[in-house]
Amino acid sequence: MRQIPLKVQQIVQTHATLIVGVVQAAQSGSVSPELENGLKVSAENGWIALVQAIRQIISGNRSSELVASLDEEDGIIASAILRGLQDPASLPDPNAKPDGTMAAPGLAVLIHGARSGQTDALQMLAGMTEQMVAGGGDMAQLGGSMKRLVDGERDMEKLSRGMGALGQSLLTSIIDELAKLDLQ
Repeated sequence: MRQIPLKVQQIVQTHATLIVGVVQAAQSGSVSPELENGLKVSAENGWIALVQAIRQIISGNRSSELVASLDEEDGIIASAILRGLQDPASLPDPNAKPDGTMAAPGLAVLIHGARSGQTDALQMLAGMTEQMVAGGGDMAQLGGSMKRLVDGERDMEKLSRGMGALGQSLLTSIIDELAKLDLQ
């Protein structure tokens, strides 16, 4: 089986609920109220091209041209949906717990990208931050530190205040990855 790049894995896992919901809707021909609401909110938040592609997929369009017209992140999501329709075993687990070893490099890349003015990185980071804050605990603390990390803060004492050992370990890994990126 072909290894999926880390960035793609992270995007797919971040949007696992959407991907699985769209595959279910495409297979059943029926869009749940939750999915419809999610698509409406996504379109209102600027994900218009992705929502249009999703609606076409649900309507039966399986053309790879749908993906070609999307930006990178939207294309990854649409590709995962199309792949899931062909091979349900490829679908991400929407209930999977985040893997901290995978999270640090990916978050560091997003933070570095947002700091460099990449709007797609900033948007993706904002979405992840919302999920982190909603998750509570150390993840909420880390989510609350994202803006400071983007702004350049690297003081562990300030950033990790109130975090447990696991949150501090993840934050240390993120800061280490950011240091590597800053040297490039």
